[in-house]
Amino acid sequence: MQQTFTEFSTNAILKIGDESLLSIYKESTQAALYTFIRTHDTKAEIIVDSIPYTIEAGSLLVLTPVQYIQFVKGENLVVYQFNQEFYCIKDHDQEVSCAGLLFFGNVHVPLIGLSTEEAHKFSILHEVFMDEFDTKDSIQAEMLRMLMARFIIISTRLLKAKEGFVETTKNTKIELLREFNMLVETHFKAEHSVSYYADKLFKSPKTLSNTFSKLNTSPLQIIHDRIILEAKRLLIYTDKTAKEIAYEVGFEDASHLSRLFKKNTSFSPSDFKKQLKTTV
Repeated sequence: MQQTFTEFSTNAILKIGDESLLSIYKESTQAALYTFIRTHDTKAEIIVDSIPYTIEAGSLLVLTPVQYIQFVKGENLVVYQFNQEFYCIKDHDQEVSCAGLLFFGNVHVPLIGLSTEEAHKFSILHEVFMDEFDTKDSIQAEMLRMLMARFIIISTRLLKAKEGFVETTKNTKIELLREFNMLVETHFKAEHSVSYYADKLFKSPKTLSNTFSKLNTSPLQIIHDRIILEAKRLLIYTDKTAKEIAYEVGFEDASHLSRLFKKNTSFSPSDFKKQLKTTV
């Protein structure tokens, strides 16, 4: 059974289901969404960035949107998938953010073995998730985000407490992307140029562009996506004006943010704010 939550105002997506959610990955395909795969009493097999993994029974695997995955086999799985606008649009502690330990804060694919008690905690949380999907009201989105935050906090704690990493060879492209994302998370409000981050990584802007093109993204797009996400966050959760938000994310001229925002969302910041009110 699959459940999908969408939020028109933010373009947020959350999907919860079983192995059928992974059917689109029969061939190696970029995940495109943050993905959690939990096994119950049987193993599952998956290929991530050309490296095969066996997800043992009673385990949790965490994947990022940029990784290429191929689902080989698995039954009775629990799968969660979401995009940036669903989870990352909220302000989270750095350790459990979208650039945190589970996603861009480590050099291995996180594979966490669960004890019976830990698996039970996830099962209870899953029941709450499914119940919330049936509750259609104005605070459903907030509740689902809170539940996902709890899921990620629990997963992060388990990852920190256990030696639950899968041995793998380093993927230099993914490693560079992780380092770049971490730097952008720290400096995006002040630094918008690819050359700044390239210097920090001791790479040329061209090297970054060529490397990231193989992951279907670009350094500049990652910077812009983070700026847009922050602008959306401030438009949704604060009463700041478009001019104040532009200044907060590093633009002296509000028109520069407006053009970037409209290019990426089809709305100006003020129009985005207005349509939020019409969808409440």
